[in-house]
Amino acid sequence: MDKLYWKLFFTFLKIGAFTFGGGWAMISLIEREVVDKNKWIDREEFLDLLAISQSMPGILAVNISVSIGDKLRGFRGSLTAALGTILPSFLIILAIAIFLTPDIIKNNPIVSRIFMGIRPCVVALIVAPVITSARAAKISWRTVWIPIVVAVLIYIGWNPIVFIVLGGLGGYLWFTRHHRMLRDKQGKEDGK
Repeated sequence: MDKLYWKLFFTFLKIGAFTFGGGWAMISLIEREVVDKNKWIDREEFLDLLAISQSMPGILAVNISVSIGDKLRGFRGSLTAALGTILPSFLIILAIAIFLTPDIIKNNPIVSRIFMGIRPCVVALIVAPVITSARAAKISWRTVWIPIVVAVLIYIGWNPIVFIVLGGLGGYLWFTRHHRMLRDKQGKEDGK
């Protein structure tokens, strides 16, 4: 078997085993492993795969691992990466179900303190990829109001699907306008 399959499996196994807080908390770790350390894909491609993974139904961490595995080795790569991501959580939950009862988890001060200590780390792990994504998306001080307004409107109850559709429509209109301007500029330069 190709060494990349093993490397892919163990990379996502490590990420899945040592990340608390769900998909967004994993993003910075996945980015560091996939883009910076292993150099499997570049940062722009990672952000594109992240956007696609977010729009797919299911768990974000599994979706991004499947996308990266598929990019590297097709269907087998996606299965390998997904298995690496899912296996640690499955085994941990299985061990908890076998050995710990809900009363032990709720009433044990040591377990409660452990979870209280993990919370600030989870917040930091979620904030880090948001900042990295904002930088890579070239959000400037002139455009930072857009995600802030959208986040506030979603928080107060607006449907996120509205903003996905509006964002897609806005991106399409910007792209066609930008492409038309480049074509017109090229036509003027060719006509000289």
